[in-house]
Amino acid sequence: MAAIRRAVWFGFFVLAGLMVAGCAVGAQAPAAAGPAGAAPSATTTPSAASGMGGEPNFEMQFLSKKIDDLLWYQKLGDVADIDKDAYTGPPQAHPRHPKEPGATNPILLHLYTFIPKKLDKSKPQPLLVFVHQGVHASLDTSIDAHLIRELVEQGYTVVASDYRGSAGYGKGLYEQFDYGGLEVDDVYLGMKFMLDHYKWLDPKRVGIVGWSHGGMITLLNIFAHPHDYAVAYAGVPVSDLILRLGYETEGYRTLYSAPYAIGETVHEDIAEYKKRSPVNHVKELDTPLLIHTNTNDEDVNYMEVEHLIQALKAEGKKFDYKVYENAPGGHYFNRLDTQLAIDSRHEVYVFLAKFLHPDGAVK
Repeated sequence: MAAIRRAVWFGFFVLAGLMVAGCAVGAQAPAAAGPAGAAPSATTTPSAASGMGGEPNFEMQFLSKKIDDLLWYQKLGDVADIDKDAYTGPPQAHPRHPKEPGATNPILLHLYTFIPKKLDKSKPQPLLVFVHQGVHASLDTSIDAHLIRELVEQGYTVVASDYRGSAGYGKGLYEQFDYGGLEVDDVYLGMKFMLDHYKWLDPKRVGIVGWSHGGMITLLNIFAHPHDYAVAYAGVPVSDLILRLGYETEGYRTLYSAPYAIGETVHEDIAEYKKRSPVNHVKELDTPLLIHTNTNDEDVNYMEVEHLIQALKAEGKKFDYKVYENAPGGHYFNRLDTQLAIDSRHEVYVFLAKFLHPDGAVK
C-alpha cells in the first residue's frame, strides 16, 4: 500500500507540472477536434476547464482528469478495488458529417468501478449506479469521493459512468452532449456492462442514485427502464427543462441550443425540451423512489422539484420525498459533512437498504 501511495503522489506531481505547461501551450495552440475518447487538442483560449464561460481548455481538462483519476486510489484504495473500463454507447446524436467514415460508429465511453475489498463474491451482491452531476462535468473526487466511500463501506459495488458530454476526454466527447437524451442510455449501458462482466452481481438488486443533473438522469433511467432498477434516489434533481431554462442565464441556455447539442432553443422546439424533462414522464414510475429537495437551492430552483412532486401525486404514484426548509449549503446541502447532511444521507441509505440488502438494514 505504501508503494501504491508513493506512485500515486509521484504521478500527481508529474501531471501537475504537465498541467502548468499545458495551460501555457493551450493559450497558443490552434483548436482541433479529435475523436470521442481520444486525447484532446489544445484550444485557442486559456479559459476555465469547466467550459461554462466560453470555449473550454480541453488540454487542461484532460490533464485535470488524469490527476483526479490517481486521487481515487489515494482516497478509496483502502476500502475498494478500483478500476476504470471502456465501453461503447449509441452513435452520436447529431453527426456533423453523417457520411464520413466512423460517423455512425458507437462512441467510446468510460466507467469507474468500486468493489468493496471484503465483499463475499460467493453469493449475489447488490449494485449501485452512481450518476455524476453537472453539465459538461465528470466523476470528481472533490465532490463524489466521500459519497462513494460511504456506499462502498455499506457493501455496495458502485459503477459510475462518464457519459457523453463529460469533461476530461477531449472536444470529441464533450461535443457529444445530449442532455436528457443519449446520456441516459449511456448510464443504463454502463449498468448493463457491470452485470455482464461481474456475474456475482444480482440483477434484481440494482439501485441508482444521483444529485442535480445526475438526479435528472436517475429519474429518466427509472422512467425508461422501471423494472431494471430495484430502487432510486434523486437529490435536488433537474426536473423541468422548460422551467429551468426560463430562469437560467443566456450563457447556460446556449449549452443546450448549441449545434452539437439539442440544436434549437426552447422557443424553437418546445416539444423536444418537454420530451427531455422528467416531469413529463411521471406516469412511467414503477420503481421505489426517494426525492430530496431544498427550498433555498440556488441551482435547481425548488419550484422545479415541487412541480415534479405535484405531477407524481397527480398521477397517483407511490413515492417518498422530503422538502428541506432553507437547509445550509443550498444545492449541496446533503453532500457536505454537516450533521444535517450526514443525517440526510442516512435517510437515503436506510431507503436504499430496504430494497438492496436482504435484511433491509444499513451495513
